[in-house]
Amino acid sequence: MRGLFERLISAFRRYSPERAEVRQAPHGREPLDHVLLLDGTMGSLRSDRLTSIGLIYRFLRRAAPRASVYYGRGLQWREWHDISDVWFGWGVNTQILRAYGWLAMRYRPGDRIFLIGYSRGAFAARSLAGMIERVGLLRPEHAIERNTRLAWRHYEGETPEPILNGFRRTLCHEAVPIEMVGAFDTVQALGVRLPFFWLVSEARVRFHGHHLGESVNHGYQALALHETRSVLEPLIWKSDTTGATRLEQRWFAGAHGDIGGQLGHFADARPRANIPLVWMLEKAEGLGLALPPGWQQEFPRDPNAPSVGTWRGWGKLFWLRAPRVVGIDPSEALHESVELSEKGGVAIFRPRILRPEIRRLDEPAAPISEPGRHDEAGGGARRVEPSVLDPADLSARDAG
Repeated sequence: MRGLFERLISAFRRYSPERAEVRQAPHGREPLDHVLLLDGTMGSLRSDRLTSIGLIYRFLRRAAPRASVYYGRGLQWREWHDISDVWFGWGVNTQILRAYGWLAMRYRPGDRIFLIGYSRGAFAARSLAGMIERVGLLRPEHAIERNTRLAWRHYEGETPEPILNGFRRTLCHEAVPIEMVGAFDTVQALGVRLPFFWLVSEARVRFHGHHLGESVNHGYQALALHETRSVLEPLIWKSDTTGATRLEQRWFAGAHGDIGGQLGHFADARPRANIPLVWMLEKAEGLGLALPPGWQQEFPRDPNAPSVGTWRGWGKLFWLRAPRVVGIDPSEALHESVELSEKGGVAIFRPRILRPEIRRLDEPAAPISEPGRHDEAGGGARRVEPSVLDPADLSARDAG
């Protein structure tokens, strides 16, 4: 009877969903840069839904040989069961979980991590950094679906510190620094900002840690100076609550879609959207992300290009409008292209600027208007992932 009892206990422990599973470590390899790109709502790699996040993904697959690149599409409204994800913002949790699982399988000590997102995807990128800060990052030999979901439960719940410490000590890397978190106009509202929808969606996402913790070295955010829709209120980083070594938040002329390159079929606005795109990639390059010489020429920029505006498509449904407040935090400044855009008469809606010194222009890094082209190219092999990942979340040059 005693032997039978012990076998039953052993079987229960082995199949318990709350029990972490321990596996052997794989062989090592050369250090890599992992770039995780998380898109905004409706953003994907389809030509009519391509945002700046998708363009960066295609570019890095071709131009960054030492980078392991991940793309996570935004929330989609393709079928009836996707409606709750879009209206309540619940799909952001899935977006974070997939990216975490992908990174856990590939990260090795000595690698560097770059997290970049747009809109809700920017919130997801910031929250992913918060999850790694709080829970840790699973070592690759432990990065199976059961452990990944257990890490998520620790993140969203109020796990006692002794249990959390045991999880980190047993299954996670000792320390995982994040080189850069880049955000294109992070939105504060994950669900639709109506009374009922807001109450339901806020309760599901309140636990997210979107502030920059001690593990993040650099934080950069591009913000839309002329966005007016209240539903797209930006989430500004606060210098006094960040642990990042360097924090920069720059305001660019244009609306939310201009900053993230979500232009639909309005291709005329692409040279305007390329300005924050190039700025973000230059920040990553300055931190050591290897890019080919003269890469900026692939993204022609023009501060006087037309804006996608705030009334196209679904924008007509959002009647609550207000100018954005600029200068809340000392890390904010106007990008030097704003002055050029205003001279061209493009800016038609004035934001509310709190600090006069916010008018100090950012130092130009390269000419704003350059001839160039963008080649839609890519490559790389696909690999089988655990079911916490989605086949539509693509990667290139995966680390073995």
